[in-house]
Amino acid sequence: MTERVTLGTAALMPVLRRPVQAAQTLASIDLLSQERLTVSVGAGFPGRFGKPMYAASQVPWERRFARLDETVALWRQLWREPENKAFHGELLHFDDLPTMTSPFRKDGPSIWLAGITPTALARTGRMYDGWLPYPPDPADYKAALADVHRAAAERGRAPDAVTPALFASVKIQAVAAGGAAEVAARLAEYTAAGARHLVLRLGTTGLEEIDDQLGRVAELLPRLR
Repeated sequence: MTERVTLGTAALMPVLRRPVQAAQTLASIDLLSQERLTVSVGAGFPGRFGKPMYAASQVPWERRFARLDETVALWRQLWREPENKAFHGELLHFDDLPTMTSPFRKDGPSIWLAGITPTALARTGRMYDGWLPYPPDPADYKAALADVHRAAAERGRAPDAVTPALFASVKIQAVAAGGAAEVAARLAEYTAAGARHLVLRLGTTGLEEIDDQLGRVAELLPRLR
């Protein structure tokens, strides 16, 4: 039904899924959507979406960031090197890996990291394709993006190797609220700080409001361009 709409996660916690099966699922979605999948991932945070989720998944909370990075490395190996049947990291170990569905893109879908801690910024610059923080202050966004670019340069990557994105709520729990002009002006502060891909969360309380909110977002687009 669509040709341009991007499918995405904001953000997927890989720890809640078996890593090999998750790679197969993501490759299938990338293939079916013909290159329109973007996978944003995170390691979770303390609270009800953190430690309890890890416990329920029978995965240690400790070294969660290393586990996340290794999971992403495993996914990329499965997509890029199907002939390589072994993966041995510090935490993840596999032998006789299966051959799976090839994604639409040879290297698999883009993988973005959600996070704004200093270590998350460094890891984003070193190995991820994009950065999707829940928005800090625009000035902090600009400074953090500079840290991402610095880490990318230290790894020998071009600055545009990392897509600077933004995850923003536009009604309930809003980062930006009001009429189209007010919301556009607020979001423009982030595009001025370097954001180039906006993910707008519709903080609605019921399905009836979704059409109305989508219409309001549509009003924003010409202003944001």
